[in-house]
Amino acid sequence: MISTVTLNPSIDYLIEVDQFKVGAVNRTAQEKMFPGGKGINVSIVLKNLGVDNKALGFVAGFTGHEIGRLVEEHGVKSDFIELEEGLSRINVKLKSDEETEINGNGPAILDSHLKALYSQIDTLQSGDILVLAGSIPSTVPSDIYKRIMTDFKERDIHVVVDATKDLLMNVLECGPFLIKPNHHELGELFGVTITTQDEVVEYAKKLQEKGARNVLVSMAGDGAVLVSETGEVLKHTGLKGEVKNSVGAGDSMVAGFIAGYIQHRSYEEAFKMGIATGSASAFSYNLATKEEVEALLKCL
Repeated sequence: MISTVTLNPSIDYLIEVDQFKVGAVNRTAQEKMFPGGKGINVSIVLKNLGVDNKALGFVAGFTGHEIGRLVEEHGVKSDFIELEEGLSRINVKLKSDEETEINGNGPAILDSHLKALYSQIDTLQSGDILVLAGSIPSTVPSDIYKRIMTDFKERDIHVVVDATKDLLMNVLECGPFLIKPNHHELGELFGVTITTQDEVVEYAKKLQEKGARNVLVSMAGDGAVLVSETGEVLKHTGLKGEVKNSVGAGDSMVAGFIAGYIQHRSYEEAFKMGIATGSASAFSYNLATKEEVEALLKCL
């Protein structure tokens, strides 16, 4: 069983305006709506690759119902906890001469809600995979991912964490199976600027020293690096193609890595699958499909 957790999911409202003008009435040239949140993206891409999984998290109000409907429309099973008050957030992504984002806050999450989530996660068994991905609401403890992982220390649960700053650093002592910062986020953790793959390897090994088992680092158009628990250092300079939408590419890389690892039990094959899947999403206006990923795998 694979479960993903998105603590602050959203409806992503993507609008395009030919020439956006502040203070004026603007008409959209195009608009789309997607279920948003890093864990949800991982769930959708896993399903696209033929890997069943379940999406967990919190939803509220009519926007929360729509998130659930959109997720299930993608064929993903969900077991979201419905909150009694508030509204799941709407994130507006405006594309024009410049790109602008306006992100909502989301509903307040109480201790009782967190206990309900802990009860769901507590059903995981040895060999299961849990993905903790994305930012967290301000009403949730800042070490929430660490609290969740602490419960699994004595169980063989493969926990994947895709987060930034303290949210990521806090979990390292719990030995996450996989973490996936990008090279900018990796640099932020150590107060440095990282531009080369050799620098990525250096600092990824520092994260391993702190407890991470496998460190996968995306570098946008400059490829990716994997430093595995078996001592492998795998590098790739990246696939070439027209980037149409970078949103969700990192989440897709995580999904591809998981799918590849499940299928082959090989970090090299998982790395290749991650690169192909992340690139497939970047080269498309939607999240990667199985056909797009298989086409790119032939280039690796």
